[in-house]
Amino acid sequence: MRRSRKGRGATRDRAIQGTNDSSVLSKCSTAAFGYIQDGFLQYFITKRCRRAPLIHRGYYVRAQAVDHCVQEFLLQSQGYPRRQILSLGAGFDSLYFRLKNAGLLSRTLVYEVDFPGVACQKAALIKSRKELATIVGEAGGRESGAMSFAGEDYKLLGVDLSELSNLEQALNEAGLDPEVPTMFLAEVVLTYMEISSSDALIQWAAQHFSCAQFVLYEQIHPEDPFGHIMQQHFIQLNSVLHSLAQYPNCEAQRRRFLQRGWAKCTVIDMNEFYTSFMPEHERQRVQALEPFDEYEEWHLKCSHYFILAASKGEGLSWTPLFSKMPGGRLFHTVTCVSEGQALVVGGRMSPANASLGMLWLRFPESIMASDPDCVVVEFLSPQPAENIASSRWRHTTTEVTCQGQRYLFIYGGRSAVQPVLGDWYFLHLEEFFCRRIPIGGAVPEGRHSHSACSWNGGALIAGGLGAAEHPLNSVLFLRPSRSGFQWHHIETHPSLIPRYSHTAHVHDGKLLLVGGVWLHSASVPGVTVIDLMTGFNLEYQVDTGSLEWPLMLHNHASIFLSDKKELLVIGGGGNCFSFGTHFNLHPVYLHLCNIFTSQ
Repeated sequence: MRRSRKGRGATRDRAIQGTNDSSVLSKCSTAAFGYIQDGFLQYFITKRCRRAPLIHRGYYVRAQAVDHCVQEFLLQSQGYPRRQILSLGAGFDSLYFRLKNAGLLSRTLVYEVDFPGVACQKAALIKSRKELATIVGEAGGRESGAMSFAGEDYKLLGVDLSELSNLEQALNEAGLDPEVPTMFLAEVVLTYMEISSSDALIQWAAQHFSCAQFVLYEQIHPEDPFGHIMQQHFIQLNSVLHSLAQYPNCEAQRRRFLQRGWAKCTVIDMNEFYTSFMPEHERQRVQALEPFDEYEEWHLKCSHYFILAASKGEGLSWTPLFSKMPGGRLFHTVTCVSEGQALVVGGRMSPANASLGMLWLRFPESIMASDPDCVVVEFLSPQPAENIASSRWRHTTTEVTCQGQRYLFIYGGRSAVQPVLGDWYFLHLEEFFCRRIPIGGAVPEGRHSHSACSWNGGALIAGGLGAAEHPLNSVLFLRPSRSGFQWHHIETHPSLIPRYSHTAHVHDGKLLLVGGVWLHSASVPGVTVIDLMTGFNLEYQVDTGSLEWPLMLHNHASIFLSDKKELLVIGGGGNCFSFGTHFNLHPVYLHLCNIFTSQ
């Protein structure tokens, strides 16, 4: 938080430290009433107290805004071998423990800095609480000097933030690397510092770190009646809000960061964040938690707090606070989850405009083409794991079953920082969270633009484009096992011609690969039928004599009509270099009765 001095300054510092105690009690009450999910806050308090619903809502929207920015940082930096989070004035915040428990700190080091007294208290609590000590794991370094606690991926430092030279020295000794993507997080911290000190800290972060984001949550608008009462409250606590005089609104805060070396900066107040970033179903959930009638106070409070995200460096070239509106996307997936809703995962608008996330499509029993508004689009605000799972395109989503539970298996694709992804996620389709499920067997090569089908509780993966942009010919079966799943390679005879950007279906123990692109110049891909028991396969060329020509079978969608043994091909095509663009304008039926009869 702020500085430690003798006399009057020391008294003020103790008052500022007291805001940490009040804050963690409020956060714990907010979690206890179901606004946020946090099982670690309880270990940082010695007593419980119930806060009012208005306080719960205030801390809820604060937590959502900060978590949103943290999740976006983890998404943008996922392709780097290392990354760092530096929480300034962290107090008894539980961010590290929540992220570590969710398995989201791979290749990530978390640093926390606060007054030496606060850091020592927190270190003692971590050591004395088995639930916390287990999460941190074995200590990875000596605790000396400013270091109050040292774990393998967690460093807790006791330093006065206003003493910049001491802070820099302590962070250097703790191993903070200015060349690694770094997120600076400051929640109601810099405002307690003298403006010259907080400005210097902002500028130091921009000058010394080549690829970074800075997230700031603080107060604004001191000029109106609410703002006056707000200031008086903190003055009575001997915790003056210094930044308000010079930076009284969002625009002033934005200029503050841009003038001190940050390339981009976005600032919104909490009313805008709540309405633009929180989906309707989540707002309805919160509204149902407690009786609430303080709407005036709620909106005034939200108008007097902001969330800011500044960035610099190519890897973190955009800020995570642009309002999300429904728009176009390419190379996403749509999965029908129930009769009334479908889940859209990932996709992109352009290679530089990805991370479109997930959204629900909710529709009535009958949809009229003349009434497109009958389909409701709802953006989701999932946890970091779900956000990382959806920050991709050219991937696949396949429904699988594990121990009687339905999951969406999200596999492969590519992202803004990785040309080929080989990871996977299991998204629980009822509780909507990503769960770790063990998979045995040799891990397959990463790929995108492949196909995936549900089969016997697992998933069939075929083809795709691998590293070095070469097409693949493998057929994989994610086979259910007692403990989870097992990768199984299906041998094909003869070997398949490698292909990608195709579609696939399973019928009567046979896998159908439809169209796509391959590097075999004698013909274009038609329909390949693979017997999943024997691996025997045949390639059938599409008879185009009765079809509208040309027919381009890539970037298309297809539906298999099992009762008629027909394929309905919808769309497809694209740019033909500088020669023009061709799209398949009309649906095409491919009759496969003869294929199944001859098999």
